Amino acid sequence: MPSLDPNENKFSMLDHLTELRRRLIFCFIGIIIAFGFCYGFSQHIFNFLVEPLAEITSKDKERRMIFTGLHEAFLTQVKVAFFGAIFLMFPVIALQLWRFIAPGLYKKEKQGLLPFLIATPLLFVLGAMVVYYVVVPIAWEFFVSFEQLATEGNLAVELEPKVNEYLSLMMGLILAFGACFELPVFLLLATKVGLTSSNGLRNKRKYAILFAFVVAAVITPPDVISQILLAVPIIILYEISIFFSKHIESERNG
Repeated sequence: MPSLDPNENKFSMLDHLTELRRRLIFCFIGIIIAFGFCYGFSQHIFNFLVEPLAEITSKDKERRMIFTGLHEAFLTQVKVAFFGAIFLMFPVIALQLWRFIAPGLYKKEKQGLLPFLIATPLLFVLGAMVVYYVVVPIAWEFFVSFEQLATEGNLAVELEPKVNEYLSLMMGLILAFGACFELPVFLLLATKVGLTSSNGLRNKRKYAILFAFVVAAVITPPDVISQILLAVPIIILYEISIFFSKHIESERNG
């Protein structure tokens, strides 16, 4: 029988807040430690991010990247280190979140949510790999093709990317593709809590396809191939979500 003592409920809420604060502090300290570790390798991480562009322009040994602000190169290294720290700490943050909410869940609810917790970082990494190894080389090739040699009456047009702008573009693409690849997680969670159904997803398929191409047009560089390389995986993930939504419904009804 639940207690009617308001003081007991008050202390219970304070215990939850204390536990939440403890786990947030743990995550914050972990991010600081990971930041320090990644800062020591920030140049290597940045070189890894630049590698697709370096391979495309490898024939020209005089290629370079520039920074125009006195502090720009330093801040770029800081951003790289912070980006790497969040990437490394994401599983730890997810684990701390799970340990905070798990005691309040029933066993069946834990079993239902655990696959989503595991799938979230895996799908994000998959999206990051697709953009790095597939989309970026094609997009960079497209952009570099706008260079022109100096001729009589014309000046040369050469690419000299700024380190800060390149990093911002690369990080934006990685985060955008990673977020788009989380689509099955959101749709299956919505199905599990009853906000949508497999039939509803199937009926909205044409809108989902349109939405996929709109998102691809906004996120990716302005070439058709890059847009298709994002839109097609989103559509495939949507179809996978429909399949697993039917499985969730059959388990719930069975």
